[in-house]
Formats: sequence, structure tokens, C-alpha cells
Amino acid sequence: MISSVRLKPLNWHPHIAPVELSEATPEQLEAMKVTPSAKKVSEYVRTLVHDPESYVARTVLFNAIMYVDGGLARPDRELGALGASIVNGCIFCAVTHARRHAELTKNDDVVTALYLDKPEELGPRDAAIYRFARRLSVTPSEAAPEDIASLRSVGMDDVEIIDLIHAISIFGWANRLMHVLGHADSGK
Repeated sequence: MISSVRLKPLNWHPHIAPVELSEATPEQLEAMKVTPSAKKVSEYVRTLVHDPESYVARTVLFNAIMYVDGGLARPDRELGALGASIVNGCIFCAVTHARRHAELTKNDDVVTALYLDKPEELGPRDAAIYRFARRLSVTPSEAAPEDIASLRSVGMDDVEIIDLIHAISIFGWANRLMHVLGHADSGK
């Protein structure tokens, strides 16, 4: 099994010099208070905050999609983000969301199946979410009524489906930001 302990976080290295906290403008410092985790101002945040207005708009939207109470359960949002990140080739985001999913569910089975390329081992709900995340990430315009029916068949309601679409879609954007602005490695 791949455990969240063995799925070590990756390091992300920006191609554009991040804003140094000691040199940040008052607007940049204020913007950095709106971090996704509200815990850490990463190099990624400090890179995005070169444009504090767009950083705040992006982060408020990201937080509303990924961390809001109600609607789709957090592990399902993380699974959608993981599926999108795998398709988009963003290893940093894939590892991050795999770890979060395993932490939230206190179970590594889903992550293990995906990392071993055995999606057939997923339960019906996880399989439907993962299939939809992949389909929506590969060619969004090919998502069809059958895809929504598949999600409904595993008990998802309209609010949960919309939340899932948001989670998958924002990673179409987030993954591309990560790729263009920097690269990830294991730090070894």
C-alpha cells in the first residue's frame, strides 16, 4: 500500500522570483492573508502575489470551491482534484491531493489503486468521481448526460455534482499555473 507517509510532499520551485516578505508592498502583505490553508505563505503564494488583486480573486474562489462547508464531501473534492491533476500531469498537485484524500478518509486504498493504475479496484462512488474527473479534464466538451447520470447513480445530488465540476475545473487552471510558473521535485 502507498501510505500518506510514503507519499512524501514534493517541493515546488518557481521560475519567477517570489515576492520576499521583507520587500512586499502593503497590498501584497494584505493579499497573502488570504492563503488556501491560512497557515503558510508558500513560494507559490509569494509568486502569485506579484499581482495581489488577481491573487486574492483566485484564492477566494479556490477556498470557496475546495474548503467550503456543505455540499460535496471534502474527500470527494480531493478525489476530483487528484483525477484532474493526474490527467494534467501536475505531480505536485497529484501528490498533495492524494495525501489529503488519504488523510481525510484515514484510508489509502483509493490512492493506492490510482497510483498503481488500477481504477477498477475503486468502489462505485469513487470510480464514478474518478472517471468523471478524467473525462472532464481530458476533453471538457465531451462530458455528456451519461456522465451526470453515472454520478447520480452513486447517490450524488445536483449540488454535489456542481461542487465536483468546480473542483475538477479549478484544477484545470491550477495545474496550468503550477506548470508555467515553476516545477516540482522530491528535493533529493
